Amino acid sequence: MARRRTLARTAAVSGAAWLAGFVIFFPILWMALTSFKTELDAFALPPKFLFFHWTTENYGVVQERSDYFKHAANSVVISFGATLAALALAIPASWAMAFAPTKRTRGTLLWMLSTKMMPPVGVLVPIYLLYRDLGLLDTRTGLILMLGLANLPIVVWMLFTYFKEIPRDILEAARMDGATTLKEIAFVLLPMALPGIASTFLLNVILCWNEAFWSLNLTTSQAAPLTAFIASYSSPEGLFWAKLSAASTLAIAPILIIGWLSQRQLVRGLTFGAVK
Repeated sequence: MARRRTLARTAAVSGAAWLAGFVIFFPILWMALTSFKTELDAFALPPKFLFFHWTTENYGVVQERSDYFKHAANSVVISFGATLAALALAIPASWAMAFAPTKRTRGTLLWMLSTKMMPPVGVLVPIYLLYRDLGLLDTRTGLILMLGLANLPIVVWMLFTYFKEIPRDILEAARMDGATTLKEIAFVLLPMALPGIASTFLLNVILCWNEAFWSLNLTTSQAAPLTAFIASYSSPEGLFWAKLSAASTLAIAPILIIGWLSQRQLVRGLTFGAVK
């Protein structure tokens, strides 16, 4: 009887997990299906799920209208560049807060996190004017700087949590052996926290890849990433759902593939210490 209850509970939990996964994935599936419809089928009521005229014309139109590969290259450079810049600042800051805390450390962490609660539109005008004067508008460098600093609080918080899981005795032993602070971080801390750093890297890349507000307001054409590529399919004439779905599918496909291939590393990093 107990075994049957355990099996029934396991089956119920698994079924609920599959259902939740399907609900989360369904919008992506529907978007992908819509990208293969004609505009007429995309607006059809009731919606057509599988029985419609399949076409790849939307993808051809998208590539002719906009240079997808140029926008994709911008997204790759900006996302990875902003993440590396954030990690370069966050690793020493998190090390100091985790292993050399002061009475102001907790307040500093809370203050950094509170900056994420401010709506970006509140600082858009001064940042736009500053970027205009510095010549950073519509440049990859400007967007890398903006996204790197915007996500810095999250990166610091995650790395701080990971670093706190590392025994202090190991770092003290390295100091007794004559390791400098730089060697302590490079040869002791980073290898031990590699799963956490990898998951932080991946999550921050996803955040940068999906960022739309700063991409739309600080770029026009030269440095526009895929989020701006998608927004270009909203026009005064209305929304062309099939073409918009094709553009959106092309935009999210690379990050979906990266997430799928690195899911084991991502889960390992999250269970290392970020989620408790």
